[in-house]
Amino acid sequence: MSGQPVVDPDIRRAATLPAAFYHDAALHARTVERVFAKSWQFAGDADTVKAPGHVRPFTLMEGCLDEPLVLARGEDGALRCLSNVCTHRAALVVEGEGHVRGLRCRYHGRRFGLDGCLVSMPEFEGVEGFPAARDDLPRLSLERFGPLLFTALDPAVSFADWIGPVRQRVAWLPLDRLVFDPATSQDYLIEASWIAYCDNYLEEFHIPYVHGASLAALDYAAYRTERFAWGNLQYGFARNGEAGFAVPGDHPDAGQNVAAWYFWLFPNLMLNFYPWGLSMNVVVPLGPARTRVSFRSYVLDPGSRGQGLGADLHRVEMEDEEVVESVQRGARSRLYRRGRFSPRREVGTHHFHEMLANESHYQGPPDAAMGPSPTDDRPTAS
Repeated sequence: MSGQPVVDPDIRRAATLPAAFYHDAALHARTVERVFAKSWQFAGDADTVKAPGHVRPFTLMEGCLDEPLVLARGEDGALRCLSNVCTHRAALVVEGEGHVRGLRCRYHGRRFGLDGCLVSMPEFEGVEGFPAARDDLPRLSLERFGPLLFTALDPAVSFADWIGPVRQRVAWLPLDRLVFDPATSQDYLIEASWIAYCDNYLEEFHIPYVHGASLAALDYAAYRTERFAWGNLQYGFARNGEAGFAVPGDHPDAGQNVAAWYFWLFPNLMLNFYPWGLSMNVVVPLGPARTRVSFRSYVLDPGSRGQGLGADLHRVEMEDEEVVESVQRGARSRLYRRGRFSPRREVGTHHFHEMLANESHYQGPPDAAMGPSPTDDRPTAS
């Protein structure tokens, strides 16, 4: 591509990602390994593994990364995230949640401590160079934000840098008091690419067209997006008289009627803060054109749960799903190649496309095969 970036960093010149990103199986597989395997991902709630000896196996990004892991609380009180794959013959070590004194693989009896270190292995006498560090269960980084746990297989960025802009904005909130609400948490299956779902979340453009009634409390004219290194922040300002945050006087947004902070962290996490609490969306690709979105609600103020912008998230989701699935059908058109960006309303989507192209190390086919240039979006005829 003559050294030119796939997505121009100048939004005024930029074209979107090529349409193949939304449906091509090879590009999807590349993204899973180059983006998701190097990203921070939700690993569960911190209060689900409290007592020493408590272990809880889970699959990281089930349907996408499918990595078997286990949370284990040691006798020293430390919570660790370990590989749940035995270092002998790859059987799963922990096959159910419970309380134990150590970990034992039922296949050949290999034992590990709750810190993942090898304890014993029967009938390995005479094996040279055994045991070694590679015989321990690999330990992953485990980080906490409020009640949420995050881990990563091979992170491309430190957790502090990734979550930092969120902490700076909401540090004044009592995040450790957030309480998970299963009644308002659910999964949605969408017949569309995860990229199309994130595109829609990150752009402001569709709000008055798709959510004119459901987000009537939103001041669209004041709505704006702020970029930072590993994500974006969208500001949802309330119309006069509508509920907003009681922001402290020394806060960067003091004096503004903020009804919602919508954070997106690359590649697939959305943290939506409302006066009532937090709605977290975890977007998991299940294939090139199928996505699971997990909505998890954490409540701070039950009294304001039915007020403001976050009062009817299910309706907003249904409106978004219809549009995103329409986009998915259109992206496969032989006549569509790439689009353009609104410099005012698609700052977040442009940033996402830049990051995805860069982090996936995508070079792309020759320009002619990729479609029209940013200055000519018309389909060509032979």
